[in-house]
Amino acid sequence: MKTSKIIYKPVGLALGAISGILAGAAFKQAWKVLGHDEDAPNATDEGRTWNEILLAAILQGAIFAGVKAAVDRAGAAGTRRVTGTWPS
Repeated sequence: MKTSKIIYKPVGLALGAISGILAGAAFKQAWKVLGHDEDAPNATDEGRTWNEILLAAILQGAIFAGVKAAVDRAGAAGTRRVTGTWPS
């Protein structure tokens, strides 16, 4: 196993946790900016419309994917700076 991959494994796990926290906070802010309630709806919230539930799910998925990609990319770039090779 390559050294960069060994080094990146724990870094990747930590970055995954951090990206989840950041994405959750970003989604909460985005939901507020859109003028909705404080809390986003769950799929089983009876009092919410289909449109509202689907909008929340799509927005949350897009934000989580974008934040995860950015954090993963930054982690890989940092690993390359430290080890000289890209973790794969």
